[in-house]
Amino acid sequence: MISIGTPRELLRRSPEIDYYKGMTLFYRNTFFRIEIIIASFFTLMIMGALFLLLPVYPEAAANISRRSTGIIQALVIPLLKNAPYVPFATAASAVIYALISIVLIYFFFEKTQCPEILFFGFFVFSLTFEALRIMAPAKILYDLPSVYLIISSRILLFSRYFGIFSFFAASVYASGLDVQNQKNIILVICLAPLIIALGSPIDGFSWDSSFFMLTGYHVMFRLVEGVIALITMASFFISAYIRGTKEYVIIGAGAFLVFLGRNILLSADTWLTPLPGLFLLSLGTWFICTYLHRVYLWL
Repeated sequence: MISIGTPRELLRRSPEIDYYKGMTLFYRNTFFRIEIIIASFFTLMIMGALFLLLPVYPEAAANISRRSTGIIQALVIPLLKNAPYVPFATAASAVIYALISIVLIYFFFEKTQCPEILFFGFFVFSLTFEALRIMAPAKILYDLPSVYLIISSRILLFSRYFGIFSFFAASVYASGLDVQNQKNIILVICLAPLIIALGSPIDGFSWDSSFFMLTGYHVMFRLVEGVIALITMASFFISAYIRGTKEYVIIGAGAFLVFLGRNILLSADTWLTPLPGLFLLSLGTWFICTYLHRVYLWL
C-alpha cells in the first residue's frame, strides 16, 4: 500500500493551502515592517545630527585615541590623515543603505518563501544602529556623562555582531537547516552578541577615528568576525554543491562583497574609502537578493 503521508504533511506540501508557509511569511513580514519603522527613526535622527552636531565633528576628530582598523585601513593610514566629517558620512550611508535595502527586500520578497532572507534582513537592519556613532560629538556638544556613551556603544557592539551572526545563520539555512528551527536560531543569534556586548570592557572617554568607542578584546573579536565571514561564504558555496543550485555560487560571491564593503565602510576615516565600501556593500546585497529570489521564485 502506497503511503501519501499524514494530513499535516500533505498540508505542508500543498502549494495551494500552505498554512505553515503563510504563518512564516506573516511573521517574517512583520519583522520587516518593524525594521522599516526603526530604520526610518534612525534616518531622521542622523539627519537631525547633520544640523546639530556637524560643527563639533572637527573637535571630536582631534580627540581620537587611535586610527580605526580595517582591511583597507592598514594601507590608507600611512598615506592619509583622518578627515573629521567621514565618520558622519559613513554612519549616514549605513543607515540610509539599511532603510532602502529593507524596504526593497520587503516588497520583493513579500510573497516569496525564503528562509535565508529573514536573517539577511537582520544583517542589513543591524547597520541602522551605526547612527549611534554620533554620540562622540554629542558628548562634546552637550557634555554628556560617559555612561551614555557606554550604553550606546554596547548597543552598537550588539548590533554589529547580531548582524554577523544573522548572516551566518542565513548561510546555514541555505545548507538545508529545517525552517521550523527559526525561533531557536533567532534566540541564539540574540544571546551570543548580547553576551559579547555586555562582557566587553568599554572606555567611555575614548574613541577611534571612526567614532567607535574603544573596547577590550579588539583583536580577538576582529579574528572571530573574519572567521565567521569565511565560514558564511564557504557555506553558500557548499550549498551550491549540495543542492545543485548554481545561484548559490553568486550568492557566496555576494557575501564576500558584502563583508568586504561593510568592513571598509565602517572603518573608513578618509574620503578615499567610504564610496568604494558602500558600492561593494550595495553590489553584494543586490547579488544576494536577486539570486535568492531566483532560487525561490517558483516555490
